[in-house]
Amino acid sequence: TRAGFFLGAAEEVLLPTPIKITWKSLNPVWVPQWPLPKEKLLALTEIVKTQLQAGHIKPSTSPWNTPVFVIRKKSGKWRLLHDLRAVNAQMQPLGAVQRGLPALSAIPQSWPVYVIDLRDCFFSIPLHPEDTHRFAFTLPTINQESPDLRYEWITLPQGMANSPTMCQIYLDSLLAPLRKAFPRVRCIHYMDDLLI
Repeated sequence: TRAGFFLGAAEEVLLPTPIKITWKSLNPVWVPQWPLPKEKLLALTEIVKTQLQAGHIKPSTSPWNTPVFVIRKKSGKWRLLHDLRAVNAQMQPLGAVQRGLPALSAIPQSWPVYVIDLRDCFFSIPLHPEDTHRFAFTLPTINQESPDLRYEWITLPQGMANSPTMCQIYLDSLLAPLRKAFPRVRCIHYMDDLLI
């Protein structure tokens, strides 16, 4: 896949190939979906619809399943959470590629600094197509009025143990042309935060 990337002049940059996860076992993990109260099911249904429209998930027939639920944020909006502990236990950890942010005291005080928080960064990074079925979940219907719906993540899910490392690797490869084109520009990134 290609993406346009502006580096003083238009230049095409190849998007990195999605990282294939190494699995300890190929045996499917099935953790049943927990019951949820009606208010949370309604919120979950709306969030899943939004994620589907955004292209972050797709319908699934996977033999894997782990529970999803929602919590209310301070803003009053709902947040989708996916309990991936059973899936995380089946994957080989990639390990940290960066221990944390560099010391800000190392940046000269006279330098102009811009901080950029990349919104929905995980949801911008694709999972390897051979791994998506392992990140499946069930959307229960209210009062079991119809069959449950099944979906799987096609982008990095929050809660996946390797998502932070994969995000770091992906962003580093996307920033490499910028660093090459502008070697005097300091571009520090940690997860979805950029300091330029």
